[in-house]
Amino acid sequence: MNITQHPDLLDRLAASYALGTLRGGARRRFETLAREHATVRAAALVWQTRWSGLTELQPTVQPAPAVWTRIDNLLRADQSAQAMRAARVPESTQTAGGWWRNLLVWRGASAVCALATLAAVVVGVQINGGLRTTTGAQIAALQQQLQVAPQIQYVAVLADDKAAASMLVTFDPKNNQLVLQRVGGFQEGTDKSLQLWALPPAGGPRSLGVLGQDKLLKLVAGEADVKQVPTLAISLEPKGGVPSETGPTGPVLFKGELIQRML
Repeated sequence: MNITQHPDLLDRLAASYALGTLRGGARRRFETLAREHATVRAAALVWQTRWSGLTELQPTVQPAPAVWTRIDNLLRADQSAQAMRAARVPESTQTAGGWWRNLLVWRGASAVCALATLAAVVVGVQINGGLRTTTGAQIAALQQQLQVAPQIQYVAVLADDKAAASMLVTFDPKNNQLVLQRVGGFQEGTDKSLQLWALPPAGGPRSLGVLGQDKLLKLVAGEADVKQVPTLAISLEPKGGVPSETGPTGPVLFKGELIQRML
């Protein structure tokens, strides 16, 4: 079955993978599909951001030293397993390798945080020898947060010419926002700006906005700005960007397919 043709199934698998509950052969098959299909990679990233947001509902708790040891072991095992898989991946599938290595480490850390949060919410946490159970209001708050989370109608992973991801771009039609999250280590100089461009099938590039230097960025946009746009790109421009009509004047650093998701 081609899960890219079944959005509901893909959404459930991506949610389970990002949380860390998709295991064994199912997890390995999902990772194989993610290396081959941008739609699957994007779905995994979308759910990673959703699950990681749940941690904001919980108060800060200092974990026991054994927890950090387990997290370190999990991340090391993830990296070792990925290195072994990379040695067996055919050359034709290695274009997504840089992106996938970044996601595995990122997903591993976020899944541990998300699982810890859900465990604290559903099971309760041991405090001073007593058990603090979760109230119905806390569970309702978790459900409400998922329900009111921004809708994601379009998503793109923008990568460099070596397929190393740098920016996750999503479009939220409910709030008329393009949300950009830096997932790579690139940082422009203080005298430069990154500028986001839509590359339509006909006509020249169209500017969607100039980016600040924050890790999470939001740009005002309507669906007409991204509808039927196959590709997004980011160029390096003089401070403050350039007018849309001139098109990019600096090098195009990152580019990626813009994928429409079924809501």
